[in-house]
Amino acid sequence: MKRILIVDDHEVVRAGVIRLAEHLGAAFGEASTTTEALELVREQNWDLAVIDISLGDRSGLELVREVRQIRPNLPVLILSMHSEEQYARRGFRAGATGYITKDSPRDELVKAMRRVLEGGRYVSPDIAEKLIVNLEADRDRPAHWALSDRELEVMCLIASGKTISDIAALLSLSDKTVSTYRARILEKMRFSSNAEMIRYAIRNHLIS
Repeated sequence: MKRILIVDDHEVVRAGVIRLAEHLGAAFGEASTTTEALELVREQNWDLAVIDISLGDRSGLELVREVRQIRPNLPVLILSMHSEEQYARRGFRAGATGYITKDSPRDELVKAMRRVLEGGRYVSPDIAEKLIVNLEADRDRPAHWALSDRELEVMCLIASGKTISDIAALLSLSDKTVSTYRARILEKMRFSSNAEMIRYAIRNHLIS
């Protein structure tokens, strides 16, 4: 029997993924934090880890890197609320085997899990097209590649019109922490306002 680890800080999401994938005939484990996830990865054998990219305590991309260090052969499917190809690129660079968004059809999530369990890779068709269109050489990386994964996430949320409080609630962070991320983004990107951040995000296709 296949064993699948679901890592998401929202219990309802974990339960939903398990319900959708029950007919795969797998046994499931659950973790709500990176600490719990890493402990389970170290102590038990898994055939697949499904990891949310936006965990409250740390970035899901950091978790993917650590999981791959501990168990290099464990396939990882990233489950993300972000449909922008920049997140998918970072996910695959971190070591993910697949990337799918939370708003994907239910049967697509099952298809992705089955594909990765069988040893393949998976990316949803719309993101795959964006990845191909925007494929660049490393030397041509845009300025936002200097941001950390969490900083990029916060920048895209601000550019999408979310307030500091909205982002704090969404990412399970404090308002002060989100404000700190915003300050770092402004400094690294040499922005003077949110308006400049929004214009940059639109110009570089970071938001829909």
